[in-house]
Amino acid sequence: MKAFYTMILTLLTHTAIAQLERVEPPNWWIGFEDNTLQLLVREPGISAYTPEIDYPGVSIAEVHKPDSPNYLFIDLLIRPTAQAGKFEITFSAKGKKKLRHTYELKNRIRPSEEFAGFDSSDVIYLITPDRFANGDPSNDIVKGLKEVKIDREDDYARHGGDIQGISKHLDYIDKMGFTAIWSCPLLTNDMPRTSYHGYAITDLYQIDPRFGNLDDYLTLSKQASERGMKIIMDQVANHCGSEHWWMKDLPFGDWVNYQHPYKQGERTTYSNHRRTSNQDIYASEIDRKEMADGWFTDSMPDLNQRNPFMAKYLIQNSIWWVETAQLGGIRQDTYPYSDKQFMSDWAGAIMREYPNFSIVGEEWSYNPLLVGYWQRGAQNKDGYESNLRSSMDFPMQRQIVQAMTEDESWDTGLVKLYEGLANDFHYPSPSDLLIFPDNHDMDRIHTQMGEDMVLTQMALACVLTLPRIPQVYYGTEILMQNSAKPGDHGLIRTDFPGGWEGDPTDAFSGQGLRDDQREMQEFSRALLQFRKSSKAIHSGKTTHFAPNDGIYVLFRSLNDETVALIINKNQEPVSLDLQRFEEMNLKGKTLFNVINGEEVLWNEKLELKSKGVLILATKQ
Repeated sequence: MKAFYTMILTLLTHTAIAQLERVEPPNWWIGFEDNTLQLLVREPGISAYTPEIDYPGVSIAEVHKPDSPNYLFIDLLIRPTAQAGKFEITFSAKGKKKLRHTYELKNRIRPSEEFAGFDSSDVIYLITPDRFANGDPSNDIVKGLKEVKIDREDDYARHGGDIQGISKHLDYIDKMGFTAIWSCPLLTNDMPRTSYHGYAITDLYQIDPRFGNLDDYLTLSKQASERGMKIIMDQVANHCGSEHWWMKDLPFGDWVNYQHPYKQGERTTYSNHRRTSNQDIYASEIDRKEMADGWFTDSMPDLNQRNPFMAKYLIQNSIWWVETAQLGGIRQDTYPYSDKQFMSDWAGAIMREYPNFSIVGEEWSYNPLLVGYWQRGAQNKDGYESNLRSSMDFPMQRQIVQAMTEDESWDTGLVKLYEGLANDFHYPSPSDLLIFPDNHDMDRIHTQMGEDMVLTQMALACVLTLPRIPQVYYGTEILMQNSAKPGDHGLIRTDFPGGWEGDPTDAFSGQGLRDDQREMQEFSRALLQFRKSSKAIHSGKTTHFAPNDGIYVLFRSLNDETVALIINKNQEPVSLDLQRFEEMNLKGKTLFNVINGEEVLWNEKLELKSKGVLILATKQ
């Protein structure tokens, strides 16, 4: 009987100790360079409590009580002697029941040096997950969320694509020749409408249940890794969704920018989008403030990274996802809109933990001076060091489009590509820039090319052979376009055919594709597969020749391998004089056509029958 009463007393004691509403990060690891950890604790009235930990190697360094009584921020010190395991954090307050939370420190799966990021040997496949493939229809509608409609006829509604849809088609992505996958954000966007895109995050530690769950994401990462492919996570440090759980009870009075108008129900201040104010030596303070602090939209509050607790929260969140999902890279949204000193600290903290990792930042500017400013190692006049390995090459994207679509003259057409590439002297590391024909925010490249398949092939060939890291948006390989509604984001992010049961066309198998779509797909596959093993394209020397008579020629060479890219805009047959390229030492050599395998003798002249792209390579 004594044992029975002891058991009952124990159960009653445990029942009296409540669990906490939220502790973030939800777990951590031993063995990091930075041995500090800051826990955000959310629980009604928690600031009246005192936390205690009794676990070898772990101690509380400091406890911070913010403005809201419903939060605590606890600074932990994790010494090198700490072992992986679970321990209790006990919260006590006079006259109140004790609260307790079980926290876990884990062993790391692999050392920091083995987290290899993406580089110029990779080609990244960009996916809008809601629009790619519906692998699990059971999660299309999730009760309790604010948006529950599925309507594939509505460009701005949810369509049902998910993580399992990506996993089920890894074979297609792999066989096409892509080596990395960047998915638009997969975290919860519990917004009342238009939440499919993922950029209005309402929980930074939760996979949106309409996309699946954490296990689905980890499975995708594992399966991709087994194929030698990397998973790149799209993250957003600048803003959150207006329905984020903390917006109803903000921990500090400066947790978000322009917080007072928001709390009073007044109109907030929006970003002026003047990104040059980050570098402009003449910029006014108001322009700088409105650029960095203004909200993106009404539904996207601007996070204040100058608040040290917010800064620590965002840095730890990024590291948590890298370690949890074993990521191969991060793409950071709206990079220049955040506090720029924070972005340097954020990237620096990640790169210190993962020295071989890769981060690419979005700077949507067509000015190479602005793009180059954000790349690690830039000799900036103001001394700013971004710690950012890669930036998105919007200038070159525009120059490729102009080169293909403009009439040829002294300063238009292919010369835009030639002179655009000449700007590489400005960049600390041109081969670490991310180049793309299009993405989820701009007209699809086939639309930009006037639905001319040959021009689209020419543009893609440039992207895949330049000294850059290429990214291709899903559907480019089958000529997806949005010409009916230029600029319409919903149509730009249209469904990939075959991703839903009953689709009349299945691009994954090729069934139902038009002849031109099939030709584009085969062109893309051949070039992508060739690129996988081409060391000259990965890291070779680049030599290009000023365009002549509507023809632009670029070479990539390394040791005995040379790859020649020939862009020809002439409609009629033309003879290309090869003596001009004598310095490339190709005379008398037999090269092969990368797309169809035909052999070509590099001698005096090369006959080009019509407008198009020719990619030739020396035999290995």
